Amino acid sequence: MKILLIEDEKELSSTIQSYLTRGNYLCETAFTYQSALEKIHMYKYDCVIVDITLPDGNGLNIIRELKEEHIDTGIIIISAKNSLDDKIDGLDIGADDYITKPFHLSELNARIKSIIRRRNFGGTNEIILNEIRIVPEQMQLFIDEKETILTKKEFDLLMFFLSNKNRVLTKESIAEHLWGEEMDMADSYDFIYTHIKNLRKKMVENGGHDYIQTIYGMGYKFLTA
Repeated sequence: MKILLIEDEKELSSTIQSYLTRGNYLCETAFTYQSALEKIHMYKYDCVIVDITLPDGNGLNIIRELKEEHIDTGIIIISAKNSLDDKIDGLDIGADDYITKPFHLSELNARIKSIIRRRNFGGTNEIILNEIRIVPEQMQLFIDEKETILTKKEFDLLMFFLSNKNRVLTKESIAEHLWGEEMDMADSYDFIYTHIKNLRKKMVENGGHDYIQTIYGMGYKFLTA
């Protein structure tokens, strides 16, 4: 899952990013209002963590931009202000949650997971599709109750497909979601084919259906209907 952390306190930002990265999130950072705007216009995130008070702008305006660009992105406000007005304003314009500094990183992690489950998978701790059962927090895939071992990128790819069932996903969107801004340095997307091929092979060899369909000239679709 891909996270954008918008926080101008660099030490705190580094601590949060390290914690979330160890939790298997792809976590990018922005330290200013302007850099945050550039990222939300260029990339799509599963969840954005927004500090209200930034040196060059108000985090509430970033939330407004997010809701216009990516209505399905989860949003958590973090702020040193324990202000009821800020909380109400943020929730009114589309934020999902609000957490006041200082906070425990485990609490932030729990809130991120809750938002992603609620937005993408109806709030359940497990995802069940026909013969497939997935436990996202444990990164486990079961096919007919037999565990199928995936690499982290294969699991992230499967979750991205499941979050976008029956939608065509381009190679560019898949690469950007799995590797983030690092993909700007890539000279091709050929490795995406390898990851998709390996995921498809593991699922089929373990008794699963071939849900991943190639849409020639466009990309891929996880077809469930």
